Amino acid sequence: METVLITLTVYFDDPFWVGVLERHAEGKLEVARCVYGAEPKDYDVYRMLLNHYFDLNFSVTVEAERPSLGIANPKRRQREAAHQIAGVGIGTKAQQAIKLEHEQNKLVRRARSKQAKEAEDERQYELRQEKRKGKHKGR
Repeated sequence: METVLITLTVYFDDPFWVGVLERHAEGKLEVARCVYGAEPKDYDVYRMLLNHYFDLNFSVTVEAERPSLGIANPKRRQREAAHQIAGVGIGTKAQQAIKLEHEQNKLVRRARSKQAKEAEDERQYELRQEKRKGKHKGR
């Protein structure tokens, strides 16, 4: 049985604070994004994880190798954490997963709006036909 590795990165994406939750399991990566308003405190993030973890919409799975968790010197870990904080924030695999999810949602939204537009056009056409037939009934 393989364990699941979960990483949460919180960063400022003007004008909101955003949390990106990466879930590595069985060589697959899933990503969820949650938006905070003001800068979240540690207890806010913890409360969100406890209360709303199962409500998060994770993206489709992407093939990704699991990052190693080798035991390292605490000072080295502190330097690595500072280096990650100084960087952009979320990893490229996570960005790709979020982008893929966004593209899929966009395709679904386009198909739904196209279908609704066609139904509205058909309804307008039927109304015009009824109106034309109504004008000729009295003859």
